[in-house]
Amino acid sequence: MARTTPGVTRRRILDEAVHLFATRGYDTTSVADIQTACGLNPGSGALYKHFPSKAALLEAAVHDNLDRLAARAAETADARLPDDPREALRVLADVVWAFLAADRDLVRLMIREFTGFPDLFERMWQGVVASVYRRGTEWITTLRDQGRARVSDPEATAAVLVAALTYYPILDVLIGHTPGDLAPDRFLAAWLDSSVKALDLRD
Repeated sequence: MARTTPGVTRRRILDEAVHLFATRGYDTTSVADIQTACGLNPGSGALYKHFPSKAALLEAAVHDNLDRLAARAAETADARLPDDPREALRVLADVVWAFLAADRDLVRLMIREFTGFPDLFERMWQGVVASVYRRGTEWITTLRDQGRARVSDPEATAAVLVAALTYYPILDVLIGHTPGDLAPDRFLAAWLDSSVKALDLRD
């Protein structure tokens, strides 16, 4: 039976696999590559002590990260946004950017390997990403119902605001450039100005 090197855990194997899949691609990453990255003998087969195949490793990695992302998303959903809509927008931006920054490899993996594993990543979308759009829709709807914003379509408005916000870190992850090569503070300031106008906030 293959034995793992002391200190090489299932968690480390998952993390190294996600990083390699994200940077090299799933098809071009071998089990030996993953074992080497973990400090295991590439010919030992030690990885199979934890996972029966490379495909099973990918699925486990996505599900494991999905659980962690879902937990963070639930915490965000339960958190009360500030009463001031402008401050709430800033909090939303901070949360979304921190969310994406914490899982850069997973974001790259999702985009890079989506066509090969559509069902797997659809579950990730429904479990995590869609909840951000729903949360935004609920918040904008509440503002409208309170007479604090004039928005004809809260769902579409939330989709546009969140999409614009996520585009910055996603482009950075994919190609190492930001929209217009702007620094984050300039992009965020413009996003906040645009969002306030889109919501047509009432004081």
